[in-house]
Amino acid sequence: MRKFPKNAINPIQTTKTKDLRLSRRMTFVYPTTSYKFSCHVSHLSSLRSKTKKKMQIHKYPFPPFSLNRQSTRKKLSQTKHHTFNAKSENSPLSLIGFHSSPHQSSNRCLLHFMLPRKRPDAVGGDSSDREGLLKKHRIDCSISATEKTTTATTTTAPTAKDGNYSGDVSNNSSGSSVVLEMASGNGNLSDIDEDLHSRQLAVYGRETMRRLFASNILISGMQGLGAEIAKNLVLAGVKSITLHDEGIVELWDLSSNFTFSENDVGKNRALASVQKLQELNNAVAISTLTTKLTKEQISDFQAVVFTDINQEKAIEFNDYCHMQQPPIAFIKAEVRGLFGNVFCDFGPEFTVVDVDGEEPHTGIIASISNDNPALVSCVDDERLEFQDGDLVVFSEIKGMTELNDGKPRKIKNARPYSFMLEEDTTNFGLYERGGIVTQVKQPRVLNFKPLREALRDPGDFLLSDFSKFDRPPLLHLAFQALDKFISELGRFPVAGSEEDAQKLISMATSINEASGDGKVDDINPKLLRYFAFGARAVLNPMAAMFGGIVGQEVVKACSGKFHPLFQFFYFDSIESLPTEPLEPSDFTPLNSRYDAQISVFGSKLQKKLEEARVFVVGSGALGCEFLKNLALMGVSCDSQGKLTITDDDVIEKSNLSRQFLFRDWNIGQAKSTVAASAAAVINPRLSIEALQNRVGPETENVFHDTFWENLNVVINALDNVNARLYVDQRCLYFQKPLLESGTLGAKCNTQMVITHLTENYGASRDPPEKQAPMCTVHSFPHNIDHCLTWARSEFEGLLEKTPAEVNTFLSNPNEYASAMRNAGDAQARDNLERVLECLDKERCETFQDCITWARLKFEDYFANRVKQLIFTFPEDAATSTGAPFWSAPKRFPQPLQLSTADLSHLHFIMGASILRAETFGIPVPEWAKNPRKLAEAVDRVIVPEFQPRKDAKIVTDEKATSLSTASIDDAAVINELIMKLEHCRKILQAEFRMKPIQFEKDDDTNYHMDMIAGLANMRARNYSIPEVDKLKAKFIAGRIIPAIATSTAMATGLVCLELYKVLDGGHKVEDYRNTFANLALPLFSMAEPVPPKVVKHRDMSWTVWDRWIVKDNPTLRELLKWLADKGLNAYSISCGSCLLYNSMFPRHRERMDKKVVDLARDVAKVELPSYRRHLDVVVACEDDEDNDIDIPQISIYFR
Repeated sequence: MRKFPKNAINPIQTTKTKDLRLSRRMTFVYPTTSYKFSCHVSHLSSLRSKTKKKMQIHKYPFPPFSLNRQSTRKKLSQTKHHTFNAKSENSPLSLIGFHSSPHQSSNRCLLHFMLPRKRPDAVGGDSSDREGLLKKHRIDCSISATEKTTTATTTTAPTAKDGNYSGDVSNNSSGSSVVLEMASGNGNLSDIDEDLHSRQLAVYGRETMRRLFASNILISGMQGLGAEIAKNLVLAGVKSITLHDEGIVELWDLSSNFTFSENDVGKNRALASVQKLQELNNAVAISTLTTKLTKEQISDFQAVVFTDINQEKAIEFNDYCHMQQPPIAFIKAEVRGLFGNVFCDFGPEFTVVDVDGEEPHTGIIASISNDNPALVSCVDDERLEFQDGDLVVFSEIKGMTELNDGKPRKIKNARPYSFMLEEDTTNFGLYERGGIVTQVKQPRVLNFKPLREALRDPGDFLLSDFSKFDRPPLLHLAFQALDKFISELGRFPVAGSEEDAQKLISMATSINEASGDGKVDDINPKLLRYFAFGARAVLNPMAAMFGGIVGQEVVKACSGKFHPLFQFFYFDSIESLPTEPLEPSDFTPLNSRYDAQISVFGSKLQKKLEEARVFVVGSGALGCEFLKNLALMGVSCDSQGKLTITDDDVIEKSNLSRQFLFRDWNIGQAKSTVAASAAAVINPRLSIEALQNRVGPETENVFHDTFWENLNVVINALDNVNARLYVDQRCLYFQKPLLESGTLGAKCNTQMVITHLTENYGASRDPPEKQAPMCTVHSFPHNIDHCLTWARSEFEGLLEKTPAEVNTFLSNPNEYASAMRNAGDAQARDNLERVLECLDKERCETFQDCITWARLKFEDYFANRVKQLIFTFPEDAATSTGAPFWSAPKRFPQPLQLSTADLSHLHFIMGASILRAETFGIPVPEWAKNPRKLAEAVDRVIVPEFQPRKDAKIVTDEKATSLSTASIDDAAVINELIMKLEHCRKILQAEFRMKPIQFEKDDDTNYHMDMIAGLANMRARNYSIPEVDKLKAKFIAGRIIPAIATSTAMATGLVCLELYKVLDGGHKVEDYRNTFANLALPLFSMAEPVPPKVVKHRDMSWTVWDRWIVKDNPTLRELLKWLADKGLNAYSISCGSCLLYNSMFPRHRERMDKKVVDLARDVAKVELPSYRRHLDVVVACEDDEDNDIDIPQISIYFR
C-alpha cells in the first residue's frame, strides 16, 4: 500500500484552494429553457473553476490595525487553547447585547452597537436629520430608539426612495414597537465597501451588488427557516428586510433559530430576531411587523418570502404579487421535518440578465476558411467551451476584417478547438492572422405561472436525487394534504400518532384521486407516515440548506443574476432517520429545546448527538456555519460530549460578509476563540474547546493518538487541499468518519468519507493545474492573467525577495558569500546581481531617488524590453520551420512612451516610488500624492537612450523553467560580484537594513494593488490586451476565492443531515449522499458515495480503511513470520524514507533478532515521544506465485 508522504503536507497554510469534487459526466437540460449543464453525478472527483488561479489566496492580517501576523501568532501560541464552559457567566460573549441607560426616560434609551461600517443609502434620501449621527465613529455608534405606539398594520416598510428605517427591539404582542432610527448615510450606489464585500463582489459583480443595495425584502415566518434566509440576505447587504411573524417564541423553536435564547420564550418571534440579525450588518435596515399581514403592506417590496403560510393565503398573496407592475417576486418555502419545498414566481415575464454567472468564454483564432458555412479553428492552448447555438463576436482579426464589425453571429458543430460559423465568408478577405472570438451572453425571459395554476399543473420539477425520480410528484401531493389537515383540524399531526398519520394519508389519497392526469400511481403510505410524524418540526440542517437556496433565489429576483428556480423544488432526507424502528414513546417531548428534533428522530439519537465527541477543523465561513448548526442540534451538549475546534487564523474585515459569528470588534482576534464563544451563546450547554493550532505533522503532540482515538467524527471546514489530505489520512489511520465540504462562489459540494463504507477523500486527485509557460508570462502574454501573474512576480521580486536577500547578506556577509560560492550556479549569480544592483546603482537615499527608480523601471519594463523583443523578433520573423513567429497565440507588442498627462502612467510611478521609499525607510512627502508636483518630479528624471543588443537571449522554449542560463564563467563572476558587494557594504551604515514588503491585497491604502494593477495594465497595453480595473486585478493577482453565504449555508446543512446518519450508526453506503450543487443554475446532484477498493488474498480481504496491528513489540524475525503465516513473503520493510530491511541485502539479516522499534531508532533515527505508543512501517510483500500484494499499513505497538 502506498503510504502518504507526511512531509509533503503543509496543512492550513497561506495558499488556499477550494476543492469541488464530482464524477461520471452527465448533461442536465434545464426544463423550459434548454439550458445545458454538463457535470458528473455518481461520486465526487475533481472540479475546478475555469480561472484556476482564483482558487488560491494568500491571507494576511487586517491592515488598519497594523496587525503583524507573526506577532499575532506568537501571542496565540502563548495561549494555545481556550475552554468555554457555556454555562459560565464569564463567557466572552455573554456581555454582548443592548445596554439601556438607567437615567434615560421610558421613551428613549441608548443602544450601543459595535457593528460593521455603515454603507450609505442605496438611493439618496433626506438625511439632514441624521447629519450628527454620521459624524460618530463607526465602531462606537450611538443610536437613539424612540418608542412609537402604532399598530403593525399601519407600519410602512422602507422603500427604495426612503433612506430611513425602523427596527423593533421590544416585545410587544399588540403590534406596538420600539423603532431604531439608524444613520444610513447619504451616499450613492457606487459606495461599495470592497474590503468587506470583496469575495461577494467576485461572485456577483458591482451591478448586481448595486441592485441588492436598493432592494427591500419581506420575510414572513421567523422560525428556523426564516432566520436562515434573513441571515443570508443581511450578509449579502440588501437595503432593507422586514421581518413578519404573529407567533411567539416557544422552547421548541430553539433547535432551529440561532437568534433565539431561552430568555426569548414568550416574545414575538420577529421582535426576538431583530437584534441578532442587525448585528450581522448595520448597513441593512431591519424592521418588524407583528400583526396580520395585508396585501397593501407588501406593495413596496421587490421580493416577499413566506415560510409559514397556508395554501389559501399564499394563493391570495401570490395573485396580488403576480399582477403588480412590475411584479413582486413571490417565494413560498417550507421545511417540515426531513421534507422541504420551494416555489418561485417572479412574474409573467422575468428577464434573467446572466444565466450562470460565468465569464464569457473566449478563444484565440488560428484560422478561418472562406466557406459557407465557415470553419473557425482555434489554437489548442485551451479547450473551447462554446455550445451549439451560442452567439459570438470577433475582434482583432487581420485579413478577414469583415468579421470585426461587432455583430453577434451564431455557431454550430462546436468542437474542443473549432466550430462552424453560420455565415457565408466566401467573398470575405483572406484570413491572415490573429483574432479573438468571444461568447455573447444573451438575456433570457422566463414566464412564471402563479401558484394557483402551478398547483394544478406544476410542470417539470427540479430534481436533486436520481434515485428518487418519482419523489417530487408525491411530495407535491403530501404538502397539499398537510395544508388540508392543518386547515381542518387547526393543528399539525402529532409525532408518533398513527391516527393522525392515517388521516393525512387519507387526505392525500382523496386529493390524488381528484388530480386527473396528474394522479400519482403510488402514494407510498410509509413515506407519508414519516412525513406526518415530523410535520411540525423545523430542523436546523434543513433550515440551513433551504435558507441557502431561498436566499439565493431572492438575490436572483432582485438582480436578474443567475437562473431562477423554475418553479417547484421538493427535497427529502428520510435516509437520515435512525435505522432501528422507533416506538411512539420515543417521540414524547421532554420539555427541552430539542423537542422538535426528538419529534423526528426520537430521544435515543438525541442522546447520541449530545454525547458525541466531534472535531471541527477550520473556523472560517464553513466553520462558523457548522458551529451554529451543531449548537442548535445539541451536538456535544452533554457532560460526556465535547466539540473541539481549531484554526490558526485571525479575523479580517473581509471575513465579516460571510463568517457570521464574527463582528467588527473581533478583527485581529483568533477565529476559533471568537467562534467558540459565539456558539456557546447560541446554546449555553455546548461543551467546546477552541485551539489555535494548525493540523499537521508538526502538531501531532497536540492532536495525538489518544485525541484521535476518542473522536466520533471529524468535520472539515478547510480551505486548502493539503490540509484536507492530511486530515483524510489521519481519519483513515484512526478509522474515523470524515465529513467533507467545499464552496466556490455559487457552487458547493459535500463528500462523505465513512469508515469501511466509502472511498477516502484522497482516493481521487485533481490533475495538476495547467501553468502558463514561463516564456509566455515573461515575453509573450496573450491574456490579462499572464500580465497579472508577471506583475505579482515582479512586485514580490522587487519589494520582498530582493530586500530580504539584501538583509541576509548584511546580517552575515561572510556566511552569505560562502553560500553563494558553494552554490556556484546561475541562480546564485542572479541573486548577487540583484543585491548589488539594489545597494549600488539603484540605492535610494531621497524620495526623488525613489521617483527616479520608478521612472526608469517604467522605461525598462514597458519600453526597453519591448524594443529589445521586437528587435530580436521583428514582426515578419519566422520560426525554424518557416512559419510566422508572431502567430497565435503570440501578440506582437508595441513599446510605451511615458506621459505625465496619462494618469495611469502617473499612478504607477506614484505607487512604485512610495513602495520603494518604504523598503529603504525613506519618509514620503505630502507632495508625492499631488499629481502636478509628482509630474514635475518625474519630468526631472533623465532617461538614458536605449540601444537593443544583438546578442540578447530571449527564452522561447515553453518547457523552460528558468530564465537564467548557466555559464562556465559563473564561479568567476560570483567572486567578482562578492567583492563589489563587500565594497558597497563598507560605505553603508552598520545598522542599515531594508524593509521587505509582503503583498497584502486587502488594504487599499498601501499601494500594493495600485502597483500590481499598474504593472499588469501597462504590460497589457504593450500587447493590446484589454485592461482591468483594480478590483478585477485584486481578484486575479490576489487569488481571491469567490465566496457567498448562501452556498456555504447549503453545504453545511447537507453535511449535518449526513451527521445524523454517522452518529446514529448502522446506515449502509446507499443511505449516504454526496452532493454537488450550483445555486446559480440551479443544479442539485446527489448520489451515493463510491465504496472503497477491496483487495483480496486467500480468505482475507481489506480496503484502504484497514490497518494491521502487531502488538508485544516484535523483532524483525517475528514480524516476518507473522506475515508468512498469512501467506505473504515480505521482501522490504521501511520506516519513513529509511529502509529497515531488504531481502537482497545480506547484511540486513544481521538485524533479524532486533526489535523493529529499535531498528527504527538506530537506522531511521526516528524519535518516539512519550505520547507515541506505536510505530508505523510500510511492508512490500508478494505471494507464493511472486505476485505483489498491496497490504495495509502495519502498526507496531511497543508500549
